[in-house]
Amino acid sequence: MALSVIGAGFGRTGTLSLKGALERLGFEPCYHMLEVVQHGFGAVWRDIAFGGKPDWDAVFSGYTATVDWPSCNYYRELADHYPDAKVILSLRDPDKWFDSCRSTIFRAMQMDHTEAPEAIRIQMEMVRKLVIQDTFGGDIDNRAHAISVYNRHNETVQKVIPGDRLLVFEASQGWEPLCRFLGVPMPADPYPRVNTTEEFQQHFKQVT
Repeated sequence: MALSVIGAGFGRTGTLSLKGALERLGFEPCYHMLEVVQHGFGAVWRDIAFGGKPDWDAVFSGYTATVDWPSCNYYRELADHYPDAKVILSLRDPDKWFDSCRSTIFRAMQMDHTEAPEAIRIQMEMVRKLVIQDTFGGDIDNRAHAISVYNRHNETVQKVIPGDRLLVFEASQGWEPLCRFLGVPMPADPYPRVNTTEEFQQHFKQVT
C-alpha cells in the first residue's frame, strides 16, 4: 500500500482534524503523531531523526495518508518516493499558530521526561531532535523566530511542489476544496474540528 496523500503542514495547523477528514473521505488509516504515540513508533522515528536511512514503505505500511510531525519534515523525500501522491499544505494564521504551539506541544516538549516510561523518553528524544533542534534551531520560545521558520517552510513547500499536485488548505475552508482536490464526493456532515488548544490542555493534564 502506497501513500496517496502527504501532509506538508506543521503541527497545530489543524492536522488532527485533517486526519479525521481524510479518513472520512476514505484515505484511511492516516498517519499522525498520535500514531507514533499510540503504536510505539518512536524508536523508528528517533533512528530517522538521528540520520538513519528510512524504509518509507515499512514506516507507512498499512497507511494511505500522513499528516503532522514527524512526517511533514520529510515531505520532499516522501513526495519523491510516492510520485503519485498528492500533497496538502495545512495552514493557519501564523500568530494563532504560534500561540497554539506555545500553549500545547511546545510546552510538552520542554518538560522533564527523565522519569517517564521508556517509550515516552524515546519519543521525546525524537521530537526534540526533529522539531526543536532541526526545525527551530533550538529556539521555540522566540515568537518572531518561530513564525519566521513557519512562514519559510510554507513558502518552500509551495516552491518545490508543483501546483497541480499541491493543495494549500485551511480548516476553515471546509470540505469543498479538499474534496475537489482529491476527486471525492463531499460529505453532508460538518468538517471535523478536534484537538483544540483547550482539548489538548485537558488531555495533557490527564496524562501528566
